[in-house]
Amino acid sequence: MKKIFLVVALVAIAWIKPGFAQTSETQSLLTSYYDIKNALVNSDAAVAASKAIEFSKALASVDIKAMPQAEMTAFTGLQDKLAFDAKHISETKDISHQREHFANFSANLFKLAKVVKLSKDAVYYDYCPMKKSYWLSDNAAIKNPYFGKQMLTCGSVKETLK
Repeated sequence: MKKIFLVVALVAIAWIKPGFAQTSETQSLLTSYYDIKNALVNSDAAVAASKAIEFSKALASVDIKAMPQAEMTAFTGLQDKLAFDAKHISETKDISHQREHFANFSANLFKLAKVVKLSKDAVYYDYCPMKKSYWLSDNAAIKNPYFGKQMLTCGSVKETLK
């Protein structure tokens, strides 16, 4: 009986522990991304820049060795692209330049989200027809980061990851 309990406990730990660490790390990526997006919605370049620094730190802290091979491959293929755009967003206070990088940043994070579970909550993939660009959101309500208050509700949800 003790052996059965021990085997069940070890299997449960092996199954739960890597996923928990990864979800926590990847959730911090998504949270930092949402913070950047919200700063752009509010046309706050200074906050967008500081949140991009947080994203860069979260990106560097992800333990890719704990990921399954397919997720590791996707992550390593997108890591430099995500770091590049986050760095550019963090280095400028020009909101239009930040928004230019945010378009690629969002596309690459969505590619990652399609392979790596970034959150236990739904992730909405929204589209701005005026900018012809996408962004990720934690809410189905449209808040456009590309135009801020000028066109706050311009766009639509194109896909939902659950």
